[in-house]
Amino acid sequence: MQRVCFLLKVKPDRLEEYRRRHAELWPEMRAALSEAGWHNYSIFCREDGLLVGYVETANFAAAQEAMAATAVNARWQAEMAPFFEGLDGRPDEGMVPLTEVFHLD
Repeated sequence: MQRVCFLLKVKPDRLEEYRRRHAELWPEMRAALSEAGWHNYSIFCREDGLLVGYVETANFAAAQEAMAATAVNARWQAEMAPFFEGLDGRPDEGMVPLTEVFHLD
């Protein structure tokens, strides 16, 4: 399994709604993520809007492609795009993996 961590930035004035949207994540989006191979997926946030995402998957590029092919993801990304700072495209296209420097099992 690949362990993937990425950073994104939510506009601070949209952070409360961002949290609410994720607390109420659509069941079909949950199902699509699982079916696409996203496991142990977590998002953490800081009060200034910095997000840290973490996911485990067999192949991150393949998992991203599988999600990109779903209609539910297209709807979700379109709705969530206005929440973010510094992105030119969809939020899921801004997930640039960080380099892992240490891991302890």
